[in-house]
Amino acid sequence: MSDGTLDRRAAAAALLRDPGGLLVVAGLGSAAYDAAAAGDRDENFYLWGAMGGAAMIGLGLAIAQPSRRVLVLTGDGEMLMGIGSLATIATRQPANLAIAVLDNARFGETGAQLSHTGYRTELAEVATACGWTRTAIAQTMPEVEALRPRLRAEPLFAVIKIAHAAVPRVLPPRDGGWLAGRFRRALGIAES
Repeated sequence: MSDGTLDRRAAAAALLRDPGGLLVVAGLGSAAYDAAAAGDRDENFYLWGAMGGAAMIGLGLAIAQPSRRVLVLTGDGEMLMGIGSLATIATRQPANLAIAVLDNARFGETGAQLSHTGYRTELAEVATACGWTRTAIAQTMPEVEALRPRLRAEPLFAVIKIAHAAVPRVLPPRDGGWLAGRFRRALGIAES
């Protein structure tokens, strides 16, 4: 059961500080709000209406851009929705992809009901069972700070135990076509 106490916004800001050329895929809901609060950038791709797809979009991006580091920032509810992606990613093993799950043990977008991690599911153990060789759990800010360089240097699945608390939303741009075009331009891909 998640018993997180970390401030979600502070944890996300620490993970995304000084991103350089890091490509960030932000999962639906609070993860996207946290990424936007840490600083909207052309290299951030926010998912709107793609529940459960963040990890697989990150995988596709990592395969298509092997010279770039890709970080998927998502929540426990979104990761649970796309749980099968952990096995697919472990099978493919892209060296340039990391996933950070902000785990508050809640389905935040649908009313804050307990998620599976609020009961018995530990996502880091699920990732290990799927074949991930590097996992981590952070419960303190020093542990979050220690994750930041690892998330940018190795294929890592990390769970950050955050507190369940209402945090003001910082809405990133919501136009999917515009976001895709902006992201493509940041990658140097000509629009068709």
